[in-house]
Amino acid sequence: MKLTRGILLLAIAGLHVLAPPSALAADEPMAVVVAEGSRHRVEGLPALAEIYRRKKQYWPDGQHIEPINLPADDPRRQRFSQVVLGMPPDRLDAYWNELYFHGVLPPTVLQSVEAVLRFVSMTPGGIGYVPLCSIDNRVTIALTIDTGGSAAERFSPAACKREQPVR
Repeated sequence: MKLTRGILLLAIAGLHVLAPPSALAADEPMAVVVAEGSRHRVEGLPALAEIYRRKKQYWPDGQHIEPINLPADDPRRQRFSQVVLGMPPDRLDAYWNELYFHGVLPPTVLQSVEAVLRFVSMTPGGIGYVPLCSIDNRVTIALTIDTGGSAAERFSPAACKREQPVR
């Protein structure tokens, strides 16, 4: 009985570790980031939607805006699209097909959060979104987005601190 109970407790504890990252990733608060030292900021979700719909293509200082997306099947992209643009990525296809004939291309897609951080940190006018806990000194937060998921309470600045290695 004691052995069975211990195995059950380990199994339950392991569910969090074995749960697909997508289940947790979609609930993480997101940060909209620009290069470190950039003075560019985003004044709310409507302004961010204009950038990601390519209705606003220049920062106030005249710098061209280079928005970056994660892949359409990434749960963070799906949640971002729903919260910011009001629809999932697949429903935006018709929108982009129409704009394509007017010479307007959708935001560039990069395959990972690390790729977004690298691109934004090295590209003048670059802007992207990443989980709040992935922020580092290469980027500056232009806006934060609470995606409203049930896991939002688990993500506080303290939760983002990296654990120190045991010596």
